Amino acid sequence: MPIIQYLERNAELWGNDVALVELNPEVKDTLRSTWKEFDLTQPEPFMPYRREITWKVFNEKANRFANLLLQRGVHRGEKVGILLMNCLEWLPIYFGILKTGALAVPLNFRYSSDEIDYCVNLADINVVVFGPEFIGRIEEIAHKIMPHRLLLFVGESGCPTFAESYYHLTMNCESENLNIPLTDDDDAAIYFSSGTTGFPKAILHKHRALMHSAAVEQQHHGQTKEDVFLCIPPLYHTGAKMHWFGSLISGGKAVLLRGTKPETVLNAVSNERCTIVWLLVPWAQDILDSLERNVLDINNYKLDQWRLMHIGAQPVPRKLIEDWKKYFPKHQYDTNYGLSESIGPGCVHLGVENENKIGAIGVPGYGWEVKIVDEKRNDVVQGNVGELAVKGPGVMICYYKNPEATKEVLGEDGWLYTGDMAMQDADGFYFLVDRKKDVIITGGENIYPVQIEDFLRRMDQIKDVAVIGLGDERLGEITCAVIEVKEGTTLTEEQVNEFSLALPKYKRPRKIIFAQIPRNPTGKIEKPKLREMYKTVDPFAAMMAKK
Repeated sequence: MPIIQYLERNAELWGNDVALVELNPEVKDTLRSTWKEFDLTQPEPFMPYRREITWKVFNEKANRFANLLLQRGVHRGEKVGILLMNCLEWLPIYFGILKTGALAVPLNFRYSSDEIDYCVNLADINVVVFGPEFIGRIEEIAHKIMPHRLLLFVGESGCPTFAESYYHLTMNCESENLNIPLTDDDDAAIYFSSGTTGFPKAILHKHRALMHSAAVEQQHHGQTKEDVFLCIPPLYHTGAKMHWFGSLISGGKAVLLRGTKPETVLNAVSNERCTIVWLLVPWAQDILDSLERNVLDINNYKLDQWRLMHIGAQPVPRKLIEDWKKYFPKHQYDTNYGLSESIGPGCVHLGVENENKIGAIGVPGYGWEVKIVDEKRNDVVQGNVGELAVKGPGVMICYYKNPEATKEVLGEDGWLYTGDMAMQDADGFYFLVDRKKDVIITGGENIYPVQIEDFLRRMDQIKDVAVIGLGDERLGEITCAVIEVKEGTTLTEEQVNEFSLALPKYKRPRKIIFAQIPRNPTGKIEKPKLREMYKTVDPFAAMMAKK
């Protein structure tokens, strides 16, 4: 059944229960500082720090927006773009789009105006819903997209002249459920790839994929009505929203947090009594660093109810989880592997019962099949490295309007070839080795950067590390380790080189660079950016100097 039926069920069964909470400490701090600049003797004004809606109101807002779209001629099969920061309006808008039979098209909030324009045209978007943070970027391209599209501004004031007010228009729309028939085979959403090698590709999914992701999440993490899910990653990404789908199925509360500072996260968990938190590696590491340096005192927070911490979007260092368990020994832990092409979380997952296998991405998720293949897409011998392939109800239909790219990753037999290199151990657990395009070939040997990164993270001084290949006249490529050092510690190139002696000689980094590691909003290291930044470095001279 289409996923909108869960929302309507929740509104009927638990209409007065809180569905969503928005926390925005950055807004609170900004308003407080501004107010005190004017008059320190006056009490603080009302702070829009915390907002909430019930399941009944959630559903009504979705219905109002759906009716607005229908009034403006948006019907089944048309596309509506969402360009919003995480906020209380995001999910009602998303579900309102689905209720009409139109397709929801979330847009990355980091997109430049050119990228927004590109995605709007690629996905044939008819309506763009945007927040105040994006007025400038939309204004730059409004003259190109206005004549043929509706622009809706989601803000209580300050609506630009080139747009119409979402609040004003939906205020008088009907709030009753619509009776538009939908099936699992109807198109539901278009998501965009990370775009790390150029402009992003548009990924088309049907309603059945959304439903399957919801079932996968609930099966893996056992959400109940009493669970409270803390959602920090951006909702435009499949991972964040599809993990929240577990709360949708169970009718539990979810907290949308704007901010990733360790104190912000722990305050949210403590004050909202969160039981499930999905973190990215950098955020988990920041929390550990703050606890280790006594910047935060864990005893100042109410955390006994926190039962599950899980991580996705990237390989997770074993040491990070070992350190995490020192502070949170009672936590269940899970790793989730997924792609936007496989509708987010869980086509492979570790499972909370398999902590002895930390370091693996896990086993096939609920309803999924997994295999590893060679360059000819034949199965490899267990224990050998090859390309990870997945198959299940959550695999995308296609890259929208891109049959060539679709053919590259989708087999005729329904398998999705991920581009990730992996291996399976004797117990049947899969280990992510690296992205196919990130493999370094030095002197004819394949080097998988993730393996070196995991090794280097054992150094206590290292907060984050990325290993990339740099061009070399003799070897083709050499390994370069870009290292971000923990605050309050020091680390030298000599120390790294000495530590690396435990690696085989051909795997040892030939160049060390101390710098900040760039990551995208979903926590993935932006290695193309790093390779571009350091491509002018003379690796051959550096290699000779080390001999």
